[in-house]
Amino acid sequence: MVGTQQLSELFFASSNEHKFQESERILSKLGIQINLFKTTLEEIQSNNLNDIAEKKAINAHDLIQKPVIIEDDGLFIDSLNGFPGPYSSYVYDTIGNKGIMNLLENSQIRDAKFVAIIAYCDDDYGVKLFESSIPGKISSIIEKGGWGHDPIFIPDGESKTYANVSDKDKFSHRAASLTKFSSWFLDMQKDNGQ
Repeated sequence: MVGTQQLSELFFASSNEHKFQESERILSKLGIQINLFKTTLEEIQSNNLNDIAEKKAINAHDLIQKPVIIEDDGLFIDSLNGFPGPYSSYVYDTIGNKGIMNLLENSQIRDAKFVAIIAYCDDDYGVKLFESSIPGKISSIIEKGGWGHDPIFIPDGESKTYANVSDKDKFSHRAASLTKFSSWFLDMQKDNGQ
């Protein structure tokens, strides 16, 4: 059995309560408990999500000095050459989903993907990245419910957006990355005799 003492010292660094709650729910089903380390992390300007996630994980670990994970993600829209990508949070805060819909107003091609990276950082392993990508498309309307870009992203094989699918965790880019992370983390705990 995995040692609960070690697991209780795993923190999720974020200023986004929604990300934490979703991650906590997913990881608890996988046998991992996390604690919120509420903080705003430095976000470097980069077109590469991996670079951003790695720097945020190092920044979080420097602040808390305990094993920590962060999550960074992006919505990449094909007809907008991957925009907003790593700038998704900023775009959401400035022009919102309505602004994205305006940009796609005359576009027949609405293919997109959500990419999520979980970055883990501790003293022993440094930074480890776990990435997942979920293909889909941008809806023609903004659905009610959800948070962030959930009301406009329809995962492949579904007719509803993330905001209204019956089980978002089944299709979620975040859930897929957290599952990859949990497999590695639980194996690492086992190898260390926890």
